Amino acid sequence: MRIILLGAPGVGKGTQAAFLSKKAGLPQISTGDIFRHNLKNETPLGKLAKGYMDKGLLVPDEVTINIVQDRLMREDCKYGFILDGFPRTLSQSESLDKVLNEMGSALDCAINFDVADRVIMNRLAGRRVCPNCGKTFHIVYEPPREQGVCDACRTPLTQREDDREETVIKRLHSYHEQTEPLIEHYQRRNLLVNVDAAKPIDAVSAEIEMIIDKIRLSNKEKHLIHKPFDLTAG
Repeated sequence: MRIILLGAPGVGKGTQAAFLSKKAGLPQISTGDIFRHNLKNETPLGKLAKGYMDKGLLVPDEVTINIVQDRLMREDCKYGFILDGFPRTLSQSESLDKVLNEMGSALDCAINFDVADRVIMNRLAGRRVCPNCGKTFHIVYEPPREQGVCDACRTPLTQREDDREETVIKRLHSYHEQTEPLIEHYQRRNLLVNVDAAKPIDAVSAEIEMIIDKIRLSNKEKHLIHKPFDLTAG
């Protein structure tokens, strides 16, 4: 099963991707996590990406595509994957199609997380992260047990530069201009499924679970239809 998650920053893709990964038994591939790993380790790629991410801009396609392609070629992606944060442009979606075609596979579904901009602003403004272990909190919806301190490793929490209000506004502008067209793109290909991501986390997870079950059933039916008759049976 090969799935991509669409939606603006702050809609909850990462949270649901983790749930979906466990439910479907597939690797979660987040370009954001890849870039943050490089940022933390101050690699050449991290330094290159930092200038874009801190300004709320998208990292150039040629950088992102090479990273994703390398990741998809690994053994754990043999039977599928969950792409969180990629593709972000029509050009990237075309590159992804080429990569998958070379691998002899194709996308099964594009899940779009639909949330109003005002809700996203409230979510991101209150988000805090642990710079040590990466655990995420929210000062209103999911606060740490002790204010300003990570529950897991006791490290002081910080606010990411790209979660600050002025940066969020730029990120949303970039999303509407460059990424939102993917919704219509995948809808035309009959791959799009919309999810109301403004609902509580558990409700969104339940809806996604139903989507995955339907995809599995559909794939099983396709397999049975195209399965050759065993003329030696009986």
